[in-house]
Amino acid sequence: MKNTALTETHQALGAKMVPFAGYNMPVQYEGVNIEHETVRKHVGVFDVSHMGEFLIEGEHALELIQKVSSNDASKLTIGKAQYSCLPNEDGGIVDDLIIYKVKENTYLLVVNASNIEKDWNWIQSKNDVGATMRDLSEDYALLAIQGPKAIEAMQSLSSHDLSAIKFYNFIVGDFADIEHVIISATGYTGSGGFEIYCKNSEVKQIWDKVLKAGADFGIKPIGLAARDTLRLEMGYCLYGNDIDDTTSPIEAGLGWITKFTKEFTNSEALKAEKERGPERKLIAFELNDRGIPRHGYDIVDGNGKTIGIVTSGTMSPSMGKGIGLGYVPTVFADVNSKINIQIRKKAIPATVVKLPFYKS
Repeated sequence: MKNTALTETHQALGAKMVPFAGYNMPVQYEGVNIEHETVRKHVGVFDVSHMGEFLIEGEHALELIQKVSSNDASKLTIGKAQYSCLPNEDGGIVDDLIIYKVKENTYLLVVNASNIEKDWNWIQSKNDVGATMRDLSEDYALLAIQGPKAIEAMQSLSSHDLSAIKFYNFIVGDFADIEHVIISATGYTGSGGFEIYCKNSEVKQIWDKVLKAGADFGIKPIGLAARDTLRLEMGYCLYGNDIDDTTSPIEAGLGWITKFTKEFTNSEALKAEKERGPERKLIAFELNDRGIPRHGYDIVDGNGKTIGIVTSGTMSPSMGKGIGLGYVPTVFADVNSKINIQIRKKAIPATVVKLPFYKS
């Protein structure tokens, strides 16, 4: 079990620690609902240092990235980030990721913790163009400072105007008396804020100063359980649940990051799938009665026949109702379609809805 540079800090704060993606991670401190509400209304800080970071450099860096990723990275300028995925050869997804253009011919790829080795091997297997690859995952830490008060609470820690950093843009600058950290207006909560990339040796200083600066704004440390309920209320996909090696970006609703203006791994097959329409789609649903949908529960039709499976589900802390994502045949995927979620021996009626679930 690996630790992040802040594991002892989380333990000292009384966090409940669990194994996650091979790391010892804080799942909660005070409780999921309290932490969820803190991010929705105030500001919270997550340690997500388990995420992976690859640096792709050289005159052929973009060529390699274009070949392995579904989005069009040629559109990136220095200081911009892009959500993308790595398609496999079989119509599925190796991983989803964020691509940052740091300098001319230098890109940072941020990948899921559980897929670091898999992604590295996959990209390396496609690198016949001589791009330079470096795995920085073991040396770098990542904090997510999320919530509507994040800018106001953190402004005292940087000489840069944090409010000027637009969504999916970033700067390299000073933060919490550390030079050259990445301050990125990205996140996984739908409540605004920043992600801070720094070296492991710097993260404890940044963590302490973030909590001190945010004290007057109600900041709290937030665990992975609330990170999951926050992302699900926005309908953001979680790798391993909603997308994996067997789900295509087209059926997962990720056509918007799948650009056929270029060739990439399996692009011809994905283009054909988009043109004919996928046989199944990832839907969002809300329960009409009491109940909590969970990953792996069956989705059934009015006759009790299994038509799909729940990939993510929870009791929404913001809305007080059961919500979830799941795959069903396209005929059941239209908004307002009626389905049922099999919860133990009861088929609970549910309605297909438009994302996001949570509207601020």
